Amino acid sequence: MTTAFRAALAFVLLAGFYVLVGLIVAAAVFFDVLLIVDFHANALKAAIVLTVAAGALVRALIMVSRRGGGELPGVPVTREHEPALWQTVEDLAQRVRTAPPDEIRLVPEVNAAVSEDTRFLGLKATRRRMYIGLPLLQTLTVDEMRAVLGHELGHYSGAHTRLGAPVYRGRVSLIATVQGLGDHPFFQRLFTLYAKLYMRVSQAVSRRQELEADQFAVTIGGRKAMAEALRKIHNAALAWNLYASGYLSMTGAGGYRPASVFGGFHALMSDDARQAELARLSEQPEETSPYDSHPSLAERLAAIELLPEPQHVPDPRSALMLLRDPNVAVQAVEQSMWTPEALTGLRAVSWEELVAHGMYAARNAEALHDLAVAGQQVMGATRPYLDAAFEAIARGQQAALEDRLRERGWNPSETLLSGVLGQALEAVLIRHGQARWTLSWAGPARLLFDDGEEVALSEYAAQVAANPSAVAGLREWLGDLGVRHDYVPEEASAGV
Repeated sequence: MTTAFRAALAFVLLAGFYVLVGLIVAAAVFFDVLLIVDFHANALKAAIVLTVAAGALVRALIMVSRRGGGELPGVPVTREHEPALWQTVEDLAQRVRTAPPDEIRLVPEVNAAVSEDTRFLGLKATRRRMYIGLPLLQTLTVDEMRAVLGHELGHYSGAHTRLGAPVYRGRVSLIATVQGLGDHPFFQRLFTLYAKLYMRVSQAVSRRQELEADQFAVTIGGRKAMAEALRKIHNAALAWNLYASGYLSMTGAGGYRPASVFGGFHALMSDDARQAELARLSEQPEETSPYDSHPSLAERLAAIELLPEPQHVPDPRSALMLLRDPNVAVQAVEQSMWTPEALTGLRAVSWEELVAHGMYAARNAEALHDLAVAGQQVMGATRPYLDAAFEAIARGQQAALEDRLRERGWNPSETLLSGVLGQALEAVLIRHGQARWTLSWAGPARLLFDDGEEVALSEYAAQVAANPSAVAGLREWLGDLGVRHDYVPEEASAGV
């Protein structure tokens, strides 16, 4: 089945979706009119079901039509700001015989993309945009970046973006329709089946278009550059996901944000141990689906190897060379990542400080507070002294402590008390300046004493939780660290 035939079929299915909606609305109107002319109980039931379903359909489509494009991501760069980048894009556009974009935007994503505003179901283009991910400029060479840009411009040359606008709109409409029919199981199943058929056909078109765009990329940069670019992008996407979940997710802890987002990503990508981990992850087999918008990496690499090798002069310099001043571009894109509230309300700090605060907030703060409150409740103390929890353990009240911890949202487990106790003791060390969470780009953050020894309290906490007689030794150890018996966590300094 050719790409053109699949594309035509996708448009037919999209039209069929609106026809199906129209039929249901028409059926609802028919039965409503029938009730007015000649009332029947059976017609009443059908009219109610169809009218409610038609209302849900129309409401879903109205909501989709009212969705604005929203604020565009990233930072626009003009020819005056980035002449080398624009010149490169315009030269490549000439080579693939298409018009260059009207706008280039640098975005904080491991991706490059193009879009095209269209009218008349994609028959007329109005404005073209190209999005270039700053992490790609950090990761790729000039050679590889040119190949990637050639791939994206190839979408213009093949009119892929013009097809993409209505097809994408159809996907959004179908998904919204299915979600809006949650109270109508029969109609929801009907439109779910239709949506799956539409997605299979339209995504097959998208996958074929990606392979066609790869041909333009090879013409621009050669097989080696494009293949290496795809491998690097695959690895960089894995790294960015890891970076976002393990590091950027700490943003907001204690009122802080990272002062250098892309500097941190560069540090992670430069770490040898992390690179080895990413290499292992990239070797794992890819999961594929008929609903994927892109072919698998293996499929794309295999197709590239079959293409002719063009004459090409390699350029192994960093793609950042395409920017007039990378530091200025980095700062501008980082600013675009934050809301005005985050820029004014969160203090920009080093990654070392952010990790120290973020790990404490995620692992220790709640454990310390909740253990003290649980101890207060079990022992009937006037205030949430941490020592009240120790006293409850000393008196064999572990079960009561665990009950209070579960009431505060902790998940029940065999190690509930020992786990919370261990995290609370870590918090005490941190608050009293004895230990600190330490940044590592090679793996998870580590809690270290001042002399560099790693804090390991899980076994000790388990011994104390299981043995009331061990509480005396715990109190003595904490006393040597300067922790008073009347220590109340909420009154401790917030600094970590």
